Amino acid sequence: MTGGELLEETKRRFIQLLKFQGDGVYRRELQSEVVISRPLSVAEAIGDPGRDDFPIIRGREVLMQATFKGVAGQAFTAASGDFQGTLGDVLALPLDENFERAVFIATMNAALRYLGKIEKTVHCRDDGPKRCSSLAVDWLRDQEWEMVGLVGLQPAILEALVKAFGRERVMVSDLAEAGSERCGVRVLDGLNSEEIFEQCQLILITGSTIVNGTIDDLLDRAAEHDRRVVLFGVTIAGAAYLMGLESWCACST
Repeated sequence: MTGGELLEETKRRFIQLLKFQGDGVYRRELQSEVVISRPLSVAEAIGDPGRDDFPIIRGREVLMQATFKGVAGQAFTAASGDFQGTLGDVLALPLDENFERAVFIATMNAALRYLGKIEKTVHCRDDGPKRCSSLAVDWLRDQEWEMVGLVGLQPAILEALVKAFGRERVMVSDLAEAGSERCGVRVLDGLNSEEIFEQCQLILITGSTIVNGTIDDLLDRAAEHDRRVVLFGVTIAGAAYLMGLESWCACST
């Protein structure tokens, strides 16, 4: 897929789902319901995770939260801003910019949760990221792989992977951290990380790639190399459900 095709198809399927709720009767009240979306503070988003190297703490991203009929949905993004309008207003957004995509994704996650289609749309807080990284290691022990790739630097997960499996079995890429070394692993450029798809049989990709517009290219490269992809985090919850993508987010609520 290229040029935001996955996001556009996700939007199309979301609209179709809304139209056919309730014996095929279009739920117009869903379009008229007011949606409020705003970036959360660090304390609201992740509390105190016991470390200061998360991108949201370093100011490189924010967690956007949308509230629909009292239900929350979230999405990570590098763009920040406030939005208030109806669900119809959200569906009319052009999705050309990160902020628009974040509002749409967060709102879709909230609406799908309200409709009972998905769960786990609110990010874990405090010791949640640490527990998540431990559970990720346990989950990976049951999978078949020789090397694992992490696209999008989640520092707690990377640290746990390196401690459990050794740095020689782990690869990571990230736009902001490209060229640095984390946990003894060289961070590749997120836009030029072909090595990960060539060498890793299992690749964990942050769900925020659907917001920053890189998910299509990443999934295309994974398909070219016949690699298994697991998308992680709250951002991808709704899209994974609608598109039948494999996802993992152990500690969100």
